[in-house]
Amino acid sequence: MRKSVATVATAAFLALAGCTSTSAPEAPQGSAQQNAVVQQLGFSGKSTQQIIEAIDSSPDARPLGFGASVRGSELVLTKDDQEAKLGLPDGLFYLSVAPYRTHTHECYNHSLATCKGELANEDVTVRIVDDQGKVLVDRQAKTYANGFVGTWLPRDVRGTVTVTHDGVRGSAPFATTEGSPSCMTTLRLTEKV
Repeated sequence: MRKSVATVATAAFLALAGCTSTSAPEAPQGSAQQNAVVQQLGFSGKSTQQIIEAIDSSPDARPLGFGASVRGSELVLTKDDQEAKLGLPDGLFYLSVAPYRTHTHECYNHSLATCKGELANEDVTVRIVDDQGKVLVDRQAKTYANGFVGTWLPRDVRGTVTVTHDGVRGSAPFATTEGSPSCMTTLRLTEKV
């Protein structure tokens, strides 16, 4: 009975949360439990970077049947009553951006399993420039089925993300410093190009 209550509570939380708000990371769990969660979700042998990319770009409808949240320096995976915390690659920060035209939602820690943006499977141009004027990203992309497009950025930088879609663009500031959000849902497409 205890397991089914935990399962129901986790599912209810994920359905209501959509994306996660700020929260402090908890102490890491033991490696045996982490390995069990990773294996149960079918990600054995994959790096944290590969797991994040696979989940965020998954064509499956949200919410997924498990939890997956990118929190600054770690990926937190949850399945039933088990949790795994996997560190992000040294020097890298994962930022997932959901450009929008009319509706959005609040988000801080990107939930790979529940977050949904307005523009799913749409062609976009993503340009990310740091405060020193250095172009970090300049590419054509397609938003994932969840309406986001993810990018790996260097840590400890600030700058601007600009997305162009169907003749309209928008920009928003970003940071990859300690405590910065991994989810950007504030980039509204309003400027005609």
